[in-house]
Amino acid sequence: MTEFISPAKPLIGDEERAAVDRVLRSGMLAQGPEVAAFETEFSEHFGLGRACVAVNSGTSGLHLGLLSSGIKAGDEVIVPSFTFAATANSVALTGATPVFADIDPGSFCLSAAAVEAAVTAKTVGILPVHLYGHPADMTGLMAVAAKHGLQVFEDAAQAHGASLQGTPVGSFGTFGMFSLYPTKNMTSGEGGMVSVASDEIERLMRLYRNQGMMRQYENEVVGFNTRMTDIHAAIGRVQLTKVGAWTKRRQENAAFLSANLQGVTAPPVAEGAVHVYHQYTVRVPQDRDGLAKALKAEHNVGSGMFYPIPNHRLKPFQADVELPETERAARECLSLPVHPSLSQADLERIVAGVNALARAGA
Repeated sequence: MTEFISPAKPLIGDEERAAVDRVLRSGMLAQGPEVAAFETEFSEHFGLGRACVAVNSGTSGLHLGLLSSGIKAGDEVIVPSFTFAATANSVALTGATPVFADIDPGSFCLSAAAVEAAVTAKTVGILPVHLYGHPADMTGLMAVAAKHGLQVFEDAAQAHGASLQGTPVGSFGTFGMFSLYPTKNMTSGEGGMVSVASDEIERLMRLYRNQGMMRQYENEVVGFNTRMTDIHAAIGRVQLTKVGAWTKRRQENAAFLSANLQGVTAPPVAEGAVHVYHQYTVRVPQDRDGLAKALKAEHNVGSGMFYPIPNHRLKPFQADVELPETERAARECLSLPVHPSLSQADLERIVAGVNALARAGA
């Protein structure tokens, strides 16, 4: 049997291990100088031009970002349904209501026209997701926001280094959240990084993540313990030195797949967009689940189905809304391996397997 090709693979090397050992020897394990350095280096590396605040997860980053932006009970924030539940969860955790809007079929990201149609008197913000590493239509979404006086928040969990018309994701809205979970384009083991547009948002983020304190025992707000450790930050600092090369390899792998796959619809890239291919997501119009099962059984190639149950149909939300493009994507989308660990032989086996199964009607 040929070796299994996994749909995702974290890359941890000797440099990351050495960085962790350095922190362990220092005795400073909680939030400290490594976190501060990581925040500065992250912003500089991705050209964000704004301060960043590190937290213990991407979900925490969204939650604290929304709280710091003044989102509260009674507000509505427009979100996509075709994404991981953390996006809607973070809105609900503030007491506000996530309002689900449909996606553009090409990018799988929030449709500006659908957002426009979903605005009500209670709407205060829009939270697009730069899904799979492709930037959302920020030109259209920012125009809708400006028309209605709304804030824009970016879920860039999967989009480190993506950009639109030369502007990096995470620098459009009030804040942008990047996840550092192990399977993301770079990791800190676990964690999140939030880019912020103002000094006030930055200050509130730092208060909320640290029990509401800037100085010990001088609590200013009711806060949380969502700090990043220096151990995790040390891993992230090393990963920053590698993510550029990894992204280039992802893009090269995606180009090979797009040039050679048959019988499936390759992911398009919008004009002016830089796609960083957290996932390489194709559409399989007929029997997506059957193709995925056969791809593993017959070719030992893994794949992922993100997200088969849209958020608006999940038990906590149960929203009565028509989202035809979301429902179609949930039926058709399949993510193939694109990570930088793939060899040329791996890529050729993925292509051969998908093409053979597509021809056979699997």
